[in-house]
Amino acid sequence: MKEMTCEATLDNIEAVTNFVNAELKVLSCPLGVRAQIDLVVDEMFANIANYAYNPSVGYATVRVEPCENPRAVVITFIDCGKPYDPLTAKEPDVTLSAEEREVGGLGIFLVKHTMDSLSYEYKDGNNIFRITKAF
Repeated sequence: MKEMTCEATLDNIEAVTNFVNAELKVLSCPLGVRAQIDLVVDEMFANIANYAYNPSVGYATVRVEPCENPRAVVITFIDCGKPYDPLTAKEPDVTLSAEEREVGGLGIFLVKHTMDSLSYEYKDGNNIFRITKAF
């Protein structure tokens, strides 16, 4: 298991994505799966940066844990910002055109539909969001 803690700002998305990608390369994760995970990491870290501490800035930890059976990776996002379970977000109506759809919700929709499992818990003052992707 490897982890990185940094200020939860949009400026740190690239550093977090690079950290996760370096770990995925060590795990011999296929490029297509890495691309999916990159989008999810960007989305989840951006959500923490934009909403968890607003208007202040706080810290977030991103943890990468390999799994062997089945071969997969678990990525955990931890912050002590405002409690928020993204899994309870209203699903966007993707049958509507972009002009007709309400703003927001598309990012977590993407996360839900590209990862194999998701979990959220609020524990000891921390938001803990886990994604799992097999490869």
